[in-house]
Order: sequence, then C-alpha cells, then structure tokens
Amino acid sequence: MDIMTLLLFIPACFALNLSPGPNNLLAMSNAKRYGFQSACIAGTGRLIAFMGMIFLAATGLAVILHTSEVIFMMIKIVGACYLFWLAFKLWTTDTTNNDTDPSQRDKKQLELMQQEFFLAAGNPKAILIFTAFLPQFVNPDAQAGMQFFTLGVTFLLLEWLAIALYALFGIYLRQWFSQPHKRRLFNRSCGTLLAGAGLGLLLSRQH
Repeated sequence: MDIMTLLLFIPACFALNLSPGPNNLLAMSNAKRYGFQSACIAGTGRLIAFMGMIFLAATGLAVILHTSEVIFMMIKIVGACYLFWLAFKLWTTDTTNNDTDPSQRDKKQLELMQQEFFLAAGNPKAILIFTAFLPQFVNPDAQAGMQFFTLGVTFLLLEWLAIALYALFGIYLRQWFSQPHKRRLFNRSCGTLLAGAGLGLLLSRQH
C-alpha cells in the first residue's frame, strides 16, 4: 500500500472514529464513573468486535448482511434492545454513592469490556461501514489481504485513540458532576442518547 493512500485514509478514518456514536458515549460515561484506565481497558471489547468485522469484510463474508434481510433485522433488533437495556441501567443507577471507588473499578472492568463488545457487535451498520469504506482504499491490482490488514490495524489504532479522547472528556466532566443530582442528570442524558440511538437503529434501513 502506497503512502498517499494511507494519508488519504487516516483523516477520513479518524473522522469515523470520532463520530459520537453509542460506543464513544459509553466510553465517556465509563471514564466519568470508573476512571480513564478502566474506560480504555473496556474499549478493548469494542476493538475485538471490530477486528471480527474487519476480518469478515476482508474475506467477503459481510456480503451476507447486504443480501439477507432476516439476518440484518435480527442483529438490528438485538443491538437496539441492548442499547435500551444500557439506557435503562443508566436511568436507574444509584447516584447517591460514589461509583468511582478503585475497588469497584477493578471489579467492573470485565463487565465494561463485555458492554463495549456487545454494543459494537450488535450494530449491523458497523460492518456495513467496513464493507463500504475500507475497500475504497484497496488497490485491486495488488494483494488485497495485506492491504486490508494494513487498513484494519490503522483503523483499530485510531479507534483506540478515539476511545482515549472520549475517556479524557469523561474525566474532565467528572468535576462538573460531583454532586448526586448532577451525576443523575449526566447518567440520564447519556441514557436518553443511547435510547435514541437504539430507536434510530430500529428505524434504519438495510441500504
């Protein structure tokens, strides 16, 4: 893969990474509640899901989502329900206790990774983005496998940077939401946005 293609890919890719989707919103919320390190570790769950999607896109298996309305709808419904469940949890979280306790952070990390993973895996639009976006930067006259590998690794590195940036923003917000009623406002705002994302996912079309 030539340098010029990468130079075109990186800013376009990073714009996708930084888009305020459900996973980035979750990273910001996790950082506010459990700290920067926990949010970044949790983000590896998202990266694992994206690795699988990149592999599917590279091997051509993602075409199934383009041709099967049933599979697309099933994934979409599961993903939307998971978003609604996360929104419900944020709305009903007890904000009278300090949920940034280090021991609580350690105990929650695996659960947070699972949340990031299922949230990313439950969004069929994500794999369609990989299917439509990555091939634009692949030269058909060169070895496609190595090009997909290079683009995939670059995407994942930029995605991790986006996770860190949203986590930093969540840490910054912590000082503004130190009181229980302010934490409740933040949690419910995030919950409302996640529920809105779930509704948008349900209403979205396959193409």
